[in-house]
Amino acid sequence: MPELPEVETIARGVDQRVRGDLIRDVWFGSKREPFKNSPARQAKGLEGRTILGVERIGKHIVMHLSALSQPSSEGLRREARPPHAVAAGLPHAVAAVPGQWIVHLGMTGRLLVTTPDAPVAPHTHARLTLSSGRELRFVDPRRFGRLEFRDLAKTKAFAAPGAEPLQIGPEAFAALFRGRKLAIKAALLNQSLLSGVGNIYADESLFRAGIRPRRQAGRLTHEEWERLRLALREVLQSAIRLGGSSVSDYVDANGVRGFFQLEHRVYQRFAEPCLVCKTPIKRIVLAGRSTHYCPHCQH
Repeated sequence: MPELPEVETIARGVDQRVRGDLIRDVWFGSKREPFKNSPARQAKGLEGRTILGVERIGKHIVMHLSALSQPSSEGLRREARPPHAVAAGLPHAVAAVPGQWIVHLGMTGRLLVTTPDAPVAPHTHARLTLSSGRELRFVDPRRFGRLEFRDLAKTKAFAAPGAEPLQIGPEAFAALFRGRKLAIKAALLNQSLLSGVGNIYADESLFRAGIRPRRQAGRLTHEEWERLRLALREVLQSAIRLGGSSVSDYVDANGVRGFFQLEHRVYQRFAEPCLVCKTPIKRIVLAGRSTHYCPHCQH
C-alpha cells in the first residue's frame, strides 16, 4: 500500500500538472467498489469546477475544487480562504465554499496525468478530461482504493484522523505514546495517532532510532521518543526526495517508479546482513504485518 512518501510524491506531481485546470468531462467505470458516494453524484460535483490545488492529507490525495462555473483559479474572487486552503497554501477561494475530490489509493491504486490518446490501462475506473487537453486517470487493479466527492457547503472538509508526522513537535509526539501498552511498531501504524506512516517507514525509522519494534510504546524514554521522531521525519523526507519506494505497483503521477527502496536498511531484507553490524536481519509478524529489524543495532 502506498504510504506517506508515495502519496506525497503523487499529490505533488498531480498538483504541478493540473493546478488551475478546468474539469470539462468525467467518465467513471462500472465497478462499484471504488466509489464512497455514487459515480453520478461525483460526476455532477466534479464537472465544471476548476482545480485549485492538490495535496496529501494523511494517506489520501485531496483535490481542492472551485465553486461551479469558475473559468480559472486566477479569476476567483479574492475573499477569505477556508482553513484547509490556508494550510495547503492554495489560491483564494470564492465565498461559496468549494468542493473536494478525495482519492485513497488502496493497495494498488494509481493516479496518473496523461494525454487522451494514451492507451487506457486495464482496471481504469475514472477519467477526468481537463481543459488543457490532459486527462487525470485513476487505475486500481485490486479495487481497494476509494473515490469520494465532498460539497463543502454541505459537509466538512476532509481531515486526517491522526497527527502529521512531518510537522509534529517533541512534546506532542511523546504524548501520543505515553502510557500506551501496545508495541511501538503497532503504535506507529495506528492512523488515529499518526497519519500516513505504514509498514516500510515504521521499520526503517525504528532501525535508525535503534529501537526494537516489540518495545512497549509507553515505556520508551523521552530520549528514545525524540530519536524516533527525528528518525521518522528524516526517513519520510528522504523517501519523498527519492520519489517513494517502488516495492510493488507504485509509480508517481507520470508513471515513474521511486528509488527509496535502494535505501532500505531492514525492510524486506530478512536474513541479509545488517548494513551496519553484519548481523542477519530478523523478521517477525507484529500487528499483522511483516516486521524487520536488526537484533544487534536495535534494543
